Amino acid sequence: MNVPAARSALRIIRHLAERSGPVRAATIARELELPRSSVYHLLAVLQDEGFVVHSPKHQGYSLGPLIGEIGTTVLASDALARIGRPLLERLVAETKLPVVGHLGLLQHTDVVYAVKVAAARAPAVVTSVGVRLPAHLTATGRAMLAALPPAQFAANYSPGDLQLRTEQGPATVAALEELLAQTRDRGWATEDGDINPAYASVASAVLDHNDYPAAAVGLTFRRNLLADAPRLARAVSHAADTLSRRIRGRS
Repeated sequence: MNVPAARSALRIIRHLAERSGPVRAATIARELELPRSSVYHLLAVLQDEGFVVHSPKHQGYSLGPLIGEIGTTVLASDALARIGRPLLERLVAETKLPVVGHLGLLQHTDVVYAVKVAAARAPAVVTSVGVRLPAHLTATGRAMLAALPPAQFAANYSPGDLQLRTEQGPATVAALEELLAQTRDRGWATEDGDINPAYASVASAVLDHNDYPAAAVGLTFRRNLLADAPRLARAVSHAADTLSRRIRGRS
């Protein structure tokens, strides 16, 4: 069966998936050899349905949160969670500390947790499988946001205030950008009391073959273990690097 409009819409989605940032409609039309008017109409429908988002700053289109939710559901229930769980179990065991290990996936401006592994006497955290938290407040979320292409980050976050759960954390997008720059310089993400005043976390991003953050590996622990944070950060970075290689990403 040949349905030209449906085929063209799927080609546009695939084309955007292969790009690291927003793409102009005229560029899509030229590279896919489609009529420009048809591309604009299809993008309008895809935007209305949540499959793409438009960045006014870059005058371009990117995949929307709905695509991420569909992809996250598949990955969390299948390959990524299946590959990641043994690594997370080993990571938690090798720390020999009461920590909770997480595998989180980015959905627009939220983190959704796909795997959770808790050591004996670990803190009772809220991050069960399927739980959604603001990405800017979690170590796993910050690790992935720091690895996003700048244009994609700009498409997800408009300048302004951000939600806080405690008195800690970035209250504005500008403060978040500064925090993410520090994360990139350090090589891993941290969080101290931003979700729960009693707990802290470290995390590192898992990168796919396009160096895009497919997930993040994190450890949460009580604040009395903050002295161990550098060692735990090195451990999550190693685990994330291993998982990156296993999904055919780069170190």
